[in-house]
Order: sequence, then C-alpha cells, then structure tokens
Amino acid sequence: MEVKRRTARNLVSKLSSVSEQTRTDALCELRLISKHDPDSRPLIADAGAVPYLSEILYGSSPTIQENAAATLLNISISSRASLMSTRGFLDALSHALSNSPSPIVVQSCAATLHSLLIAEDTYRPIIGSKRDILYTLLYIITDNNAPPRSIKDALKALFGVALYPLNRASLVGLGAVPALVSLIVRDARTGIVEDATAVLAQIAGCEESEEAMRKAGGVRVLGDLLDEGTGASERIRENAVAALLNLARCGGEKGRKEVKEMGAKVIEEITDLTKNGSAKGKTKAAELLKIVVDGYGNQSEVRDFRFNTSSDFMNHSI
Repeated sequence: MEVKRRTARNLVSKLSSVSEQTRTDALCELRLISKHDPDSRPLIADAGAVPYLSEILYGSSPTIQENAAATLLNISISSRASLMSTRGFLDALSHALSNSPSPIVVQSCAATLHSLLIAEDTYRPIIGSKRDILYTLLYIITDNNAPPRSIKDALKALFGVALYPLNRASLVGLGAVPALVSLIVRDARTGIVEDATAVLAQIAGCEESEEAMRKAGGVRVLGDLLDEGTGASERIRENAVAALLNLARCGGEKGRKEVKEMGAKVIEEITDLTKNGSAKGKTKAAELLKIVVDGYGNQSEVRDFRFNTSSDFMNHSI
C-alpha cells in the first residue's frame, strides 16, 4: 500500500508541472490506475488530485478534459467525500457539463453526479441547490443531437436529484415534466423511456407536479404506456403506475381526480400488473387500482421508486 501511496503522490505532483506533456502523461496514468485499482482511488484523492482535476475541466483540450472527468468519476466510486469537500468542484462539473464539446466529458460528469447522489443522501440537497446543474441536465435530455449515452447518464443524475423531496419542486419549476414527457413520446431507444419514466415517477411526488403534468399531457402519456399492446416493457409499465400513484398521492384533489378519470381505459392494464408485476409493482398497482376504481388511496408519504437495472452503474469505472 505504501508503494501505491508514493505512486499516487508522485503522479499528482506532476499535475502542477510547467511541462504540458508531463501533466498529460501523469493524467493518463491516473485515469488508468483509478480505473483498474480501486485501492488507489482514495490514495489519489488524499494526494490532492481533486483540485487539479477540477481545474482541468475548465481547459480547452477535449482529450485532457476526458481524462480528468473519467478520473473524477472513478474516484467518486469509493472516495466521494474528497470530491464534495473540494471547493469549486461542483462549479467545475457544471462548467464541463454545459461547455465541453466532448460527449465523453459530459457523460463522465453526469455519471459522477449520479454516483454521488445515489450513494449519499446528504449530497442531494447540495447538488439540488445548483440550478445551473439541473438546467444543464434537462437541456441534455431535450437536445435532439445528444448521444443516447449522454441522455441516459443525465436521466440517472436527475433521478438522483429527485430522490430528495424538496428538489422535486425545483425540477418542476425548471420544466422537467414537459421535457420528460416529450422525451418519452419521441425517443424509443433502449433504456431511455425506462429511465425517463422512473425520473417522472419521482418528480410526480410533489404538489407542484399536478399542474405541470396536466399541461404536458403527462397522464394521457402514462396511461398509454400501461397498454401492453404498445410494446412497453414491464419496467416502463411499473414506472407509469408509480408516477400516476405519486401524482394521486401528492397532487391534491385535482391530481386524484385526473388519475381517477382514467377509469376503464386503464383498469385492465393495472389489474394485470397486480397479478404479473414485480413484488413492488404489484403493491403499487393495487394501490393505484383503488384510486381509479373508487377514488380511495393511501395518502401517506411517497416512497422512493428506484431504478431496477441489471448492471451496477455505480461501479462503472472508465
């Protein structure tokens, strides 16, 4: 371990070199070490790498930015406190998200946010208060030219933000609901609708979501997704149920009325999920069915509806 510590200190010290080639070589080595050797990640952070890596995100070289962003992502997997305790780190991440010409940088920065948000609930209000970050994540999912990977990483970061209840109203105010509904309607690429509906389900868990959902036609879209004939996956259908249930719970009388008025159109689909869905999906579908059939619903606090992915995104180093 001492050898690894000395190696980390030596490489980090080279990040302040006057030689651009020395800095670049050290940065490439740090990226590789942080990818392949989990034990070295906290050592790299302890050696003072995070301020240098954050500063590099303001640079003009996409390749150097990519190495810095990837190293920060790798560090975030096992040494999150070192990132969040570094002054200006979130500002640097925000700058790279909105200004970098490299999709790889954007993806790494969004993935770093997700890593921080999913692992530590204390970080959610901090990151959620950065409206520039939220705005940029929403811009990414509305950009028709954004690569699918960028959209998916932005959605995962938004999901992490929305896990904190007080962040949901901020997202609604920034236009998250119409952005997500539009994405669901226009984009059928694998995984994107699943992730978009999961984010929408979280955001629906606030009073402010009712008006936004009504204006964006969100209830109609969610109702359509419940129809197995549309080809929607089980996960999409269960996310749609969770979104409608949260809207009914938190959207006041108007929210419950709008969901209840779906009536016969969706009863068969919801009933199917009460029998054939996942354990969590069955429970939520049963609660939603009560609201749709007779207006009765549990008005208790909304629980988190988490991603059900087959891969562990948090352990994805690059």
